[in-house]
Amino acid sequence: VQLQASGGGLVQAGGFLRLSCAASGRDFSRYSMAWFRQAPGMEREFVAALFRRSTAVYVESVKGRFTISRDSAKNTVYLQMDSLKPDDTAVYYCAADSSLILSSVRSAAAYDYWGQGTQVTVSS
Repeated sequence: VQLQASGGGLVQAGGFLRLSCAASGRDFSRYSMAWFRQAPGMEREFVAALFRRSTAVYVESVKGRFTISRDSAKNTVYLQMDSLKPDDTAVYYCAADSSLILSSVRSAAAYDYWGQGTQVTVSS
């Protein structure tokens, strides 16, 4: 599976962005998908995951503001980010894995496939 992330940019606080992650390869529907982010000098942080196509999991700091979804016909997973804050500034990465278990969705080490990252910058 190859992943291509896009949709990042510069936005003011309170604004919104929608990230996309296009996947190539077979059997996309078998993969759990996730978004992580990494700010300068920080470790990669879990943001959201769509476990086995239907169970959405979020980090507490984005609950109610971010929504993860997928379009299986387009082999694409999205991250709708609303009410953005300067603390959301980071490089966002999408990830995929076909054998994930629910207890591991927040762990970057559990994902076999990664996209190249897209920069999100939120100005105050």
